[in-house]
Amino acid sequence: MDLTVVAYVVYLLISVGLTVWVARTLSRNGKVFLADVLHGNEKLADAVNHLLVVGFYLVNFGFVALYLSQDDTVVDARRLFEALSVKLGVVLLVLGVMHLANVYVLNKIRRRGVMERGQVPPVPPQGWTGPGRGGPQAPGPWATPATGA
Repeated sequence: MDLTVVAYVVYLLISVGLTVWVARTLSRNGKVFLADVLHGNEKLADAVNHLLVVGFYLVNFGFVALYLSQDDTVVDARRLFEALSVKLGVVLLVLGVMHLANVYVLNKIRRRGVMERGQVPPVPPQGWTGPGRGGPQAPGPWATPATGA
């Protein structure tokens, strides 16, 4: 059997295996993060998680398929390992960049949600300065209406 074909088969097996492993790991561990980003909506978090996994598979398998071609023929074991290391290294870098991009975007969404929740006071103001009472210089509750002091 031609060593170039062996390189293709090994590259496909390792690339597909790595892609499936990374997707499952990210899916399993990302559910908690997505639930936090989506304010505890578990059903929506599961749906978004599934869509992210499908997109992850499509992009990565497409890249693996496009990157399959080899210009040089593999004539010995050394060139086989060199070709595999370059191809698998690029696939791993693409997987890592995609993961970082997803985390970055989801973190931006999460931070925006935290900021929006932080802007709403948990309890309405308790009459520090009500309408018609004035500002900080207004007489306090201990003042009598006759003296104003």
